[in-house]
Amino acid sequence: TMQALNKQLDFIIELDRLKGVYRQALVKSDKNRFENSAEHSWHITLTAQILHEYAVENVDISRVMSMLLIHDIVEIDAGDMFAFSDKAALEEQREKEMAALTRIFGLLPQEQFQKYKALWLEFEGAETIDARFAKAMDSVLPLLQNMRNEGGSWVKHNVKKSQVIKRNRYLEGLAPQLWLYVCQQIDFAVTQGWLLDD
Repeated sequence: TMQALNKQLDFIIELDRLKGVYRQALVKSDKNRFENSAEHSWHITLTAQILHEYAVENVDISRVMSMLLIHDIVEIDAGDMFAFSDKAALEEQREKEMAALTRIFGLLPQEQFQKYKALWLEFEGAETIDARFAKAMDSVLPLLQNMRNEGGSWVKHNVKKSQVIKRNRYLEGLAPQLWLYVCQQIDFAVTQGWLLDD
């Protein structure tokens, strides 16, 4: 129906705003400017597609890609929160994101709204294999970016080794070869002074 199409188009236009939400990550190849959330979402979705062969569990890559494409849309309202912010800030962010989930995805026809809301909540819950793999990709790409940029946002925010290990834990057991690689990279980052040893 025309009404459904109009809702879908409203949602699609609203997505344009994600291109104006900036993250702490730096784009080395573009004068170290801040990365926006829309390009981050594209980059991790492709990362997941390329690296999914390393998953030893049965990952449904099309579901993972859908999760990654939508996971940051709530930042249109809630803004980006640095991954290593303190607990109180993260709790407050969670409330903002839940309100954003309802408003933004609520622009869609009811059936699509429910589908994407469920997918977003699954990603956030990080309990299913698909969600855990999606979360792993959301953590591994910033690590790769920081490693190629002399520590990047880690150096700027005095991030500790233990924080990065914890954030990348989803890989453990799920993609052992990637987990091993990440652990080696983290140790190297400490020797370079990019991460604080703790």
